[in-house]
Amino acid sequence: MKTKVGVVQMTSTGDVEANLRTVERLVGEAAADGAKLVVIPECFAYLGPENGKLEIAEELPSPEGSAPLSTPGRAATPGGPILARMGELAKRSGAQLVLGGFWEKGASAGKVRNACVHVDEHGAVRAVYRKIHLFDVDLPDGTKLEESATVEPGSELVVADAPFGKLGLSVCYDVRFPELYRGLVDRGAIALAVPAAFTLTTGKDHWHVLLRARAIEAQSYVLAAAQTGHHFGQRRSYGHALICDPWGTILAECGEGEGFATAWIDTTVVEKVRGSLPSLRHRVIGATR
Repeated sequence: MKTKVGVVQMTSTGDVEANLRTVERLVGEAAADGAKLVVIPECFAYLGPENGKLEIAEELPSPEGSAPLSTPGRAATPGGPILARMGELAKRSGAQLVLGGFWEKGASAGKVRNACVHVDEHGAVRAVYRKIHLFDVDLPDGTKLEESATVEPGSELVVADAPFGKLGLSVCYDVRFPELYRGLVDRGAIALAVPAAFTLTTGKDHWHVLLRARAIEAQSYVLAAAQTGHHFGQRRSYGHALICDPWGTILAECGEGEGFATAWIDTTVVEKVRGSLPSLRHRVIGATR
C-alpha cells in the first residue's frame, strides 16, 4: 500500500497568528499535492521568549474515543483555540496532522508539556506523546537552552494509527536516543515522526546523520518536519525538513526557507528491507522477549 505524506518547514516566531496562518497555507499546499498525513514542526504555534509558551498553552482532550474538536451540539472538551483551529485545518484539508511541539498545559505552575499530537482527518485527537528527552545545552555559538526550566518531561512511548499503518511519535531531541525508536518499532511502527526545531549549530553536522541512522536502525520511514531560519535573539534553526525510507535514502527534502516536501510511504518497501536484512529479528541486547 502506498500513501503520500508531507513534512512542513517554517520559521515560527512570537507571532502566534502569523505562525498559524503559515501552517494553514503549507498544510493546504501539501494536501493539494496529495499528502494524506502532514507533519508540522516543533514549536509551530510559538517560538519566542520562554514566558510566551506558558501564556498560550492549552489543555488536550484524551485521545480515547475523541470526537471532532468542533461538532455542533456536543459537550465541551479540553482544548483551546489553537487546537480547534488545527482540527478545522485537518477537516478542511482532508489530511491527518501531526502537531509537533504543541504547548500543552502542565501539571505544575510555570510548566508546560511539549506534546506531539496526532489529529485525524475528521479533526479528532487520536494520540498524544509528551516529549521525554528535554534539551538542556550550552552550545559553542553561545546559544544556551534549558528546556527543563519550563517543560515537564513525558514518560510513555506512543504509536498512532496513520493511513499507512503504525506511526511512532517523537519530538526533536529524542532523535539522539535510538532506544526510543526501537521501542516504537516493538509497538508496531513502520514510520517515525520527528517534528523538530533543530539548532543551526548542531543541525549542520548532525541532522542528516541522525535521521538516516534512525531510519536504518529501525528499518522504518522517517518524517522529519523542521523549523528554519532566525526566530528571536540568538535562536536559529537548521531546517532541511525531509523524508527518508527504511534504507536511509532521502526521498524528499526542503530547500531554503519555508515550504513543504512530500513522498510516498510504501509498506512493501518496509517488508522488503526487514525481510532481506533482518537486523530487528537478530537483536539480542534490548530485544523484547
